[in-house]
Amino acid sequence: MGNGSQKKVLIVDDEAYIRLLLEQTLEELEERGVDILKADNGEDALRLAREQRPRLIFLDVMIPKINGFEVCRVIKQEYQYEDTMIVILTAKGQEYDRQMGQEAGANFYMSKPFDPDELLELATKVLFTNDPDYYPE
Repeated sequence: MGNGSQKKVLIVDDEAYIRLLLEQTLEELEERGVDILKADNGEDALRLAREQRPRLIFLDVMIPKINGFEVCRVIKQEYQYEDTMIVILTAKGQEYDRQMGQEAGANFYMSKPFDPDELLELATKVLFTNDPDYYPE
């Protein structure tokens, strides 16, 4: 586990510009060895989660084939990937989404439009906090 193989982020959103925005926000992490994976529907998200075991998933709720809550539930409950952190991306002010996300086992919530700084900070924290190789400047 110490070889940084866990430094993978999966972005799941069916809107291309949101995927791009997330990717651009996380770009500087790529320079530090983070792989960024993308999916635009729930089926691909689950396949990538199984194949790649990303450490962090940014997961939109309203995605085709299998919705975000169900994807979250499968990863957390069926695959039992406890060390995969899931951030539910939700429309502003959706209390219901938080409740559903909590039941599905989500770790964090972020409302759209998201704050890039906040998002990058969260990703950095999740990916690098317990990393012996990581000493922030």
